[in-house]
Amino acid sequence: MQRCLRITIEELNLVAELTQTPSADALWNALPLRAQAHRWGDELYFSVPFSAPLESTAQKIVQAGDVAYWPDGHTLCFFFGPTPVSRPNEIRAAAAVNICGWIRDKSSILRQVTDTATITLNREET
Repeated sequence: MQRCLRITIEELNLVAELTQTPSADALWNALPLRAQAHRWGDELYFSVPFSAPLESTAQKIVQAGDVAYWPDGHTLCFFFGPTPVSRPNEIRAAAAVNICGWIRDKSSILRQVTDTATITLNREET
């Protein structure tokens, strides 16, 4: 059974698949969630009510569509393009993050989301 995350941001509906990692497990166990989004370049991030340690596979360079957990800030991040610290031809997080999933849909649609939009996350089992 694949664990999927239903992401609702105003009129947008996206689905993300979760990995089999401690951060993804913590996210899954915390659902449903509702939070206020913040933008940092082409990254959406928001506080979550759980914590998980930095994993051995944590990375600073991510891909468009990655769903990641930042342990230092207790935040979940959706990457869909360059951030203010990105270098040419890369997407770079502010610090190492745990990849806990990826957005199935075209993540560039997240460019429509404004700062302070409400994000709702629910389980979607497939």
